[in-house]
Amino acid sequence: MILPLVSTPDIAAARALIVGNELVFEDRYDELFGIFEGETLIATGARDGFVLKMLAIDAAHQGGALLGELVTAMILSARQAGHDAVFVYTKPEYITSFKALNFSLLASQERAVLMEFGRGLPHWLAANQALVRKGSNGAVVVNCNPFTAGHRYLIETAARRVDTLYVFVVREDRSIFPFAARYRLVIEGTSDLDNVVVLDTSRYIVSSATFPTYFLKKDDPVARIQMELDVALFAAHIAPFFGITRRYAWTEPCCALTAAYNATMRHLLPRFGIEFIEIERITAAASVISASRVRALMAQNDSSGLAELVPDSTRAYLASPEAEAIREELSEKHRS
Repeated sequence: MILPLVSTPDIAAARALIVGNELVFEDRYDELFGIFEGETLIATGARDGFVLKMLAIDAAHQGGALLGELVTAMILSARQAGHDAVFVYTKPEYITSFKALNFSLLASQERAVLMEFGRGLPHWLAANQALVRKGSNGAVVVNCNPFTAGHRYLIETAARRVDTLYVFVVREDRSIFPFAARYRLVIEGTSDLDNVVVLDTSRYIVSSATFPTYFLKKDDPVARIQMELDVALFAAHIAPFFGITRRYAWTEPCCALTAAYNATMRHLLPRFGIEFIEIERITAAASVISASRVRALMAQNDSSGLAELVPDSTRAYLASPEAEAIREELSEKHRS
C-alpha cells in the first residue's frame, strides 16, 4: 500500500533512502509518498506541484513493479491537484523504465534526464502553431521584473539581426512583479517592432520544472545540471519548431547564476546548430541598467531616477494605482 509520509520518523526514513540512492533530499514538496514492507520503507517519492522528484527504491526491490505503483499514485495526486502533465527528473539509466510508463524524454545530460507524462510539450507547441514564421529567426528569454530600457535595447538589437525575434517571457510567478504585468509591459514596450513576437515560456523554459534553482539564485552543482537540461530542451524541441537559429542574451557582470547560464548556452547551443550571441549591456549614470536597480529606486521612492532606466510604458505602470502594492512591498523591504 502506498501511504503519505507525514510523521518525523517516516520522513527521516525517506531521507535516508533518498540519500542512499545518491539523490538529494529537498524539503520543498507538496506530498511525500512511501511503500513499506512490514516496518521498513522500501520505496519513496515526492510531488512538488507538477514535478515528481526524489524517487528512490531500496536496492533489493529494484526492477519490479514498485516504480510503476509509486509513479501511478503520484500522477493521480498531481491530477487531483489540477495538473494535466507531470515532469520527472531521473538518472539516464532509468529512461527505459519511465518510457514504459508512458513518459517522453524532453532533455538529457550526463547525470540526469527530464521526462514528461501527459498533455505537455506537443500540445503547447501546437497551440502556438499560428506564431510560426518562416525565415532565419532568433530568440530572447527574459523575466523582466520589470521591463527596462536594457530589455528594450537587447530586444531591439537582436530583432535587427533576424527575420523574426521570439521573446519568451518567464511565466513562473516568483517575481515581485506578477507575470500578467511583466508580460504586458514587454508587449507594450516592443509594440513598434514589427518582427517581434512575444509569448510566454509555459513550463518549458526557465520554469519550476526545468530550472527551479534559477528562482533561488543558487549556483551549485544541481543548478548546473538544471541549466544543461533547460538549454537542451529549448535546443532540441522549441528552437526547431519556431525556426530559431540564434539565441541572444546580454552580458552578465552582476549575477553569477545568470553568467553560468550564459556559459551553458555558449557551450551547448552550437551542438544543435544554434548560434549564441551575447549583447553588451547598456549603462546609465555609469552603471548597467538592470531590473534590480529599478526595484532599488522604487524602494527608495526615487521616481526621478527611473527616467533613464525604463521606457515610458513601464514608468507609467510603476506610477499607477495598479503597482501600489508592489511599491509598498519594496519600500517595506527597504525599511527593514
